[in-house]
Amino acid sequence: AIKEFLAGRTDHPTADTVYTCLREQYPNISLGTVYRNLTLLTEMGEIMKITTDGGADRFDGNTNRHHHFICTRCHRVMDLDMPNIDEIMETAQKCCTGQIQNYVTHFYGICGDCIEKADASLQQKKILNFFQKTIDEPKKLCYFNISNHY
Repeated sequence: AIKEFLAGRTDHPTADTVYTCLREQYPNISLGTVYRNLTLLTEMGEIMKITTDGGADRFDGNTNRHHHFICTRCHRVMDLDMPNIDEIMETAQKCCTGQIQNYVTHFYGICGDCIEKADASLQQKKILNFFQKTIDEPKKLCYFNISNHY
């Protein structure tokens, strides 16, 4: 059930997400069972485990060679649809006395959603700073002398 669940997803869920979703179909399943099966499926090469710095491990049902983008803020993992970069194996092989058989590539950065949130937050800060200055310095913005008009 876990392998089929992951095969139908591209969002690279955490073990907790797998557990929560599968529990709807299998109410007696335990979190420990999910963790044990994810570990077993990973060791068998049936699924991939993706470790994110500071975030929970994610799981991918797609075991074909492909690359991921990992957001360093929200730890979201996304598949990258990009040209083949297998020539990197040849480059690495020139530096290695062993036989390279595979590689994994992860790209790290800030995802579009986090950039949008940061931009919105920055815009809010600018607006708040403007209004704070208006409150702190009301005489500079609103003062004029009416005594000369009599």
